Amino acid sequence: MSLIKSISGIRGTIGGPVGEGLTPLDLVRFTSAYAHWVEQHATRKSKKIVVGRDARISGDMVFQLVSGTLMGMGFDVVDLGLATTPTTELSVVQLKADGGIILTASHNPKQWNALKLLNEQGEFLNAKEGQYVLDLAASDEFSYAEVDCLGSMHHDALALKRHIEAVLALNLVDVQAIRDAQFRVVLDTVNSVGGIVLPELLKALGVTDILVLNGEANGRFAHNPEPLPEHLTEIAAKVAEEKAHVGFVVDPDVDRLAIVCEDGRLFGEEYTLVAVADYVLSKTVGNTVSNLSSTRALRDVTQKYGANYTAAAVGEVNVVAAMKASNAVIGGEGNGGVIYPESHYGRDALVGIALFLTLMAKSGKTVSEIKAQYPAYYIDKQKMELSPSMDVDAVLKAVQEAFATEEVSTIDGVKIDFSDKWVHLRKSNTEPIIRIYAEAINQEAAEALSNQIRTVIQRVIQTI
Repeated sequence: MSLIKSISGIRGTIGGPVGEGLTPLDLVRFTSAYAHWVEQHATRKSKKIVVGRDARISGDMVFQLVSGTLMGMGFDVVDLGLATTPTTELSVVQLKADGGIILTASHNPKQWNALKLLNEQGEFLNAKEGQYVLDLAASDEFSYAEVDCLGSMHHDALALKRHIEAVLALNLVDVQAIRDAQFRVVLDTVNSVGGIVLPELLKALGVTDILVLNGEANGRFAHNPEPLPEHLTEIAAKVAEEKAHVGFVVDPDVDRLAIVCEDGRLFGEEYTLVAVADYVLSKTVGNTVSNLSSTRALRDVTQKYGANYTAAAVGEVNVVAAMKASNAVIGGEGNGGVIYPESHYGRDALVGIALFLTLMAKSGKTVSEIKAQYPAYYIDKQKMELSPSMDVDAVLKAVQEAFATEEVSTIDGVKIDFSDKWVHLRKSNTEPIIRIYAEAINQEAAEALSNQIRTVIQRVIQTI
């Protein structure tokens, strides 16, 4: 059993002892603490909180507990039913609610579920706000509404429709161009909410030739739901077999987007944001942001347009903060997360699909030809286990000093930028390990850089 309490929410495996898995008692405590935070900090005072969920098997059980607790705290609950993470984010603003909760463990397997917490802007709580909720949940210092002040339940069946309409209304989404291109598209929606909304989105965009894999929203994921290459063999083969123009893969809550080329090769999750940003920057003057562990290709594309690129600490809330500070017109994360402020400040696969199809339609290029336009990089991801007694911060500090002559960032672990490659070291908050991400022009060079850093760490450990 696992239970992870973090500033971004609470997630864990369903069942088990209290405090060791995601149990009903844990859900009630955390929801109560969040509702108390909303009561203290929301400016709208609508007494309304939006709740949406992905199609996980545990979703209905979790929803019943969360919604009942919110009503017990005196809040009206707007039940979106099965809804994507970006749909819920948008609905908070559209419905002028005080906040929102998304019931999803994102790319985690089916035994996991989680609460993702939103403020009244439909954005994730920041570190200070999240810590407040964590501390309050641990203290049990909250009280519930008396009988005449209990909240009520309202069902909203139009949230997905509103989301699609908002995507169609974006200035850079060209529905006519997409319709005229007559694309054949294959989807893999991993038996979650994407199977409900993405076919409707494509139809609204004028795509009529659609093949859906794993489209039943039953929460019994047909494969590991994280959209990594090793999990996407089925759709890769199907795109090539069907001679489709493109394949799209999403995770269970539809905030990450992976793309498959027309020949079945993977576009690369890191390059989803790169391609969408290229299209946006070709039409809009502005800057970009991604996190420190994302590909350098976004920086290269941004500089091509004479704009500024900023690297933020890992985590969507950090990327959004950096986007606002730098007036970025596009940003996101290298895991296929596209954040387009013209829509909202949240990762949104629906927006990513609409912009990418517009890019395809207007350029007249295949997906492979689009990918070939961008600098080719390879990211190697490793982790290094340390002894539980090791001072990980001291290790990172020593590595930083060992590369003092290079460009070094310490806003999130240690990132070392060389002229033709980079490496990013981050410690885990839950176990004694250092994660090592290295990017270079090919796999061999990236792995060599990772191994070089491992050697440096081993040498540092001997001196501490």
